[in-house]
Amino acid sequence: MDHCDRSVSSDGGDRGRELPIGELVTDSPARYPERRPLVGRYVTVTPLAPAVHGESLWSHLGGPQHAHLWTYLHWGPFPSRDAFMADLEAKAISEDWIFFAIVDRPSGGAVGYAAYMRAKPGHGSIEIGGLCYGPRLQRTRGATEAMYLMARHAFEELGYRRYEWKCHALNAASRRAALRLGFVYEGTFRQHQIIKGRSRDSDWYSMLRREWPDRKRALERWLDPANFDADGRQRQPLASPAPGAVRAACAVHADGAAAGPRPTTPEGATE
Repeated sequence: MDHCDRSVSSDGGDRGRELPIGELVTDSPARYPERRPLVGRYVTVTPLAPAVHGESLWSHLGGPQHAHLWTYLHWGPFPSRDAFMADLEAKAISEDWIFFAIVDRPSGGAVGYAAYMRAKPGHGSIEIGGLCYGPRLQRTRGATEAMYLMARHAFEELGYRRYEWKCHALNAASRRAALRLGFVYEGTFRQHQIIKGRSRDSDWYSMLRREWPDRKRALERWLDPANFDADGRQRQPLASPAPGAVRAACAVHADGAAAGPRPTTPEGATE
């Protein structure tokens, strides 16, 4: 917690030493996320519209066969189509979380969704979260391209300087995805939330505007069709470029117990 330092007088004058106060920021405030399509080579990230995307999303995310996709999310699973559609309707009109469907361009079907959230234009900070990727989207070029398109839009068009990724500390797939995309691990918020009756520690990651040019180049190199052979196998992997970004495989949690290898879940479940 910040507190008043006694070496600074009430009128702001110095009483013997100059305190570090951070770099001066002269940027204009960022813009609030806009509901407009972001078109890529493999996918289009487009404002969630249940009437347009609902049936496809239900087939890829809903029903008991997809219950595992919702393990680490705040909502779901949805064994009932009606409950799933009602949840999509609420997401489509949310002003705090701006949801987008991820549409596979070859098939035209929506295969997952993601959201901008916790936008703070005055501070230049925004979070990507609420991801749910269906099996058809997981571990594909489209899955990576969707995250590229949303990051590029946040940094280059909306003007944010900090891009956040947060996930359940036990969600090994989401942690791997964050590092692979170039986010930097910042720490674990212990006993951060109670979700579905269970205690949750949350891992926080970020990417900064000054880091984006390097991340952008790495992502574009990986997404280039020339990086894949005739069978669709990558020639060069997309590796985490951030020194010190990779966290230890074991960590000591709030209860003092060392965490061993963590369970896996499909890529694409944050927040």
